[in-house]
Amino acid sequence: MQSLELQNELKNKLLNILKGRFLVDEDAEKNWRFIAFSVGLLLIIIASSHHAEKKVFAIGDLDKKVKELRSEYVDLRSQLMKLKMESKVAVKMRKRGLKLSDVPPRKIKVRAK
Repeated sequence: MQSLELQNELKNKLLNILKGRFLVDEDAEKNWRFIAFSVGLLLIIIASSHHAEKKVFAIGDLDKKVKELRSEYVDLRSQLMKLKMESKVAVKMRKRGLKLSDVPPRKIKVRAK
């Protein structure tokens, strides 16, 4: 008997929820406040996730750019090292009419007073 009454009571509560009676009863003001609060929280959560997703994409783009710039830096550094080699400089200076000296350079010492 009690289980049948309990089943009927649960059935009635479920039907009331499905029909939306909890929104128009005497205590509906509490329910509406809770629903509004829940919707507000959901909007905040959605906005936060969109903001975080945008940041993730921006970080990915910046990582790609850093990799490209790093490879460009390495390439340019190797080109500069090749250009700074003594043999390359000597060839370019010969074209301008300069040649390597056979006499090594001497230090000039300046004494401060």
